[in-house]
Amino acid sequence: MVIDAHQHFWRLDARAGQWPPPELAAIHRDFLPPDLSPLLVESGVDGTILVQSLPSVDDTRFLLELADRHGFVRGVVGWVDLKGADAPSQIAALAAHPALKGLRPMLQDLEPEWLDDPALDPAIAAMQAAGLRFDALVLPSHLPALLRFARRFPDLPIVIDHGAKPEIAQGGSPGWTADMAALADRPNLCCKLSGLLTEAGSRTGLDDIRPYAETLFTLFGPDRLIWGSDWPVLRLAGDYGGWLSLCRTLIPPSAHPAVFGGNARRFYGLD
Repeated sequence: MVIDAHQHFWRLDARAGQWPPPELAAIHRDFLPPDLSPLLVESGVDGTILVQSLPSVDDTRFLLELADRHGFVRGVVGWVDLKGADAPSQIAALAAHPALKGLRPMLQDLEPEWLDDPALDPAIAAMQAAGLRFDALVLPSHLPALLRFARRFPDLPIVIDHGAKPEIAQGGSPGWTADMAALADRPNLCCKLSGLLTEAGSRTGLDDIRPYAETLFTLFGPDRLIWGSDWPVLRLAGDYGGWLSLCRTLIPPSAHPAVFGGNARRFYGLD
């Protein structure tokens, strides 16, 4: 079974003043299940993890409704204000829906120190009680703080989105490899092979992406690297089938069953 562990849906009328801006014409429109379904069939992808892209509980409920209506959505990663006083009750209520598999604060828009705040403790306890996972949408500058966070919560399953967005277009991020290596040493950490093309600028060829994909595979191994498309954001830099094909070329064939499906099923607890 092939699983795309990272894709989005959105309606622009629910995102007034929010990303994406009009100048990103390739993605400045509604994206809903009928837009993705043909790409999944064409690429032989059996199911997806639908990930939030708006810091809104209402948006999370919308994603869960889509999961109810479209069988290829095998799980949802939603959003809750993890420092809100009502975070534990909100988490418990949302987790009553069987499709909710995790939560994702939009860390890339927050200071790294946000992760050090003890105010997170009640929400993380509620996540763990509900069996939820933590998607870490981070930049390279967040990685030391993410390591401290992972040490504080060693039993919380954490996945790093988009390889922590290394600055491929600028030739790389200083310290990225060492920081990712430290995180890979934590057994509760996985990493998504996703989002790299949109960090690459004009450097989107096989040999441009190879060093980053190979580093992630070396660090996290065949059992903790998880493929995702990041569609429709992917449309800014490539197409669905092309990204899947490129990643299949970069990952050793013996690891394909795990990286392109098995690891997502295990990490997110899919049936």
